Amino acid sequence: MEIIIRDGGPDDIPAILGMLDSGVEWLVSQGRSGQWGSKPLSENPKVAESVARYMAEGAAFIAEADGVPAGALTLTDAPGAYLSHLPPPGEPERYIHWLTSDRRFQGHGVGSALLAHAAEVTRRAGIGLLRVDCYVGGDGKLVAYYERHGFSPTDTYTTGENNDWPGQVLAMRV
Repeated sequence: MEIIIRDGGPDDIPAILGMLDSGVEWLVSQGRSGQWGSKPLSENPKVAESVARYMAEGAAFIAEADGVPAGALTLTDAPGAYLSHLPPPGEPERYIHWLTSDRRFQGHGVGSALLAHAAEVTRRAGIGLLRVDCYVGGDGKLVAYYERHGFSPTDTYTTGENNDWPGQVLAMRV
């Protein structure tokens, strides 16, 4: 299977939302609904607004597997406002926001290809720090995924309506 990374744009938002919904379905099937809940994210207007905002503030990349959109990643110059209470890194950075894949392509390296692309784009921009944050609750598999890709945990935080969603910031030197 050939994976090509291309620039994404507003026309890709429906496909990205479909990938996110695929992820929710898979997480629920694994008993891991704490990350994104159990309802399709496409039904939450704030999610589409978030994807569009991060595209406008930075860049979006779409991974195509044999010509089919299979994954997406958004990349900006800073974390989201929900992390404004954490100390800034003290240097320029690139920040990964939405990393998702269509679960039909699980195990084909779509997420790995997107992470490698984000690292290369960051490096080419002359920036040495790439960060991401993720859900740290449940079984910890998501943090372990990022660690396998060269990220190291830094700050922890909580967010959400009841401040009960546990998160982990991870960083990588590129």
